[in-house]
Amino acid sequence: MIGVIADDLTGAAELGAIGWRHGLRSEIVRLGKPSRVADLVCMDTDSRASEPEEAAKRAAMAAKLLRAAGAKWIYKKVDSVLRGQVTAEVEAVMKQLKLQRALLLPANPSLGRTIRNGEYFLRGRPLHKTEFAQDPHFPRRSSQVLRLVKVPETFSMRVADGGRSLTDGIILVADAESPADLASWTGSCDAQMLPAGGAEFFNALLAAGNQGRTTGAEETNFSAGKEFFIVGTSTQAARKFVAAERRKKTPVFSLPQELAWGATFSAAAVAAVAARVNDSLAGGSRVILSVGLPQVRAADVAGRLSGHVVRVAEQVLRQTRIDKIFAEGGATAAELVRRMGWARLEVVRELAPGVATLAVEGDKTVLLTIKPGSYLWPAKWT
Repeated sequence: MIGVIADDLTGAAELGAIGWRHGLRSEIVRLGKPSRVADLVCMDTDSRASEPEEAAKRAAMAAKLLRAAGAKWIYKKVDSVLRGQVTAEVEAVMKQLKLQRALLLPANPSLGRTIRNGEYFLRGRPLHKTEFAQDPHFPRRSSQVLRLVKVPETFSMRVADGGRSLTDGIILVADAESPADLASWTGSCDAQMLPAGGAEFFNALLAAGNQGRTTGAEETNFSAGKEFFIVGTSTQAARKFVAAERRKKTPVFSLPQELAWGATFSAAAVAAVAARVNDSLAGGSRVILSVGLPQVRAADVAGRLSGHVVRVAEQVLRQTRIDKIFAEGGATAAELVRRMGWARLEVVRELAPGVATLAVEGDKTVLLTIKPGSYLWPAKWT
């Protein structure tokens, strides 16, 4: 078994889908212990928004459970632009596994997310000059990777200066401008170090180790049945998707405008929006539920907006049978899974990098497709 520790559900699903691509039976565990029947177990600690101490505690516990379940090696998934409690969690996993060094490679070059000389770029632009600078929870106000994370408490952290050697007591942040760079770094990994980073580094490690068998992407037909999209982010990608669906006359429902100012979303108001969504689903095949408000910079208000969307979605799903559910945004997907009580999910397909379809344990006819808010839905079926 291979273990993955991710700080949110979309990260866990993204790596689970990569494992599926390599022919591994992959499961996502939100609560409880690994089942011991999967080839790849991705544990969601749901700790991105936690305080450092709590995030470290959850990461260490996940490492302990994975090792007890027989994981041969463990990968620490981090956000590709280093949001969350990256340093605290990496250090906690290193301590739990008694490892003295780590290689951190968050870049995803195929998505235009690269690191050069310790500076992060998104499609050629310095990270702090992109929309990530306005992230309500973790604004990226520098492109220097060492300024994007907190200083370690126990270990030292430095950027690779051209050399590939890792010494004890070091968390090394590696440059990567291409998939070839990622592949070359796999040769620096051994059993005495913690590999950590983004999705593409994990894929490179699986490819280098010949883990599983490579499978072709499964052609998926989304034309039949009801589709319910739950868009809990206000990213540029989300706004473009919703606007395109409006142009195609897809029913789109948004939150009341006053919620952007911090107003209360009463139970009666939630029920009213849910009723409108259900009425539309009764007569159509696809419905979009989105925040639909201007981007809010106040982290507490922005967090509540995503939660409000999920409150409506939960009522819809408990009243109408929908087998194809699509959730955009890590916090949105995680809150939906919590509210629906889904503790374990199995990866059944990968629609595109970062876009995974999961079967719900106990009712595998219910398919949940999730993706990070900054990624795009596959164009071939949107």
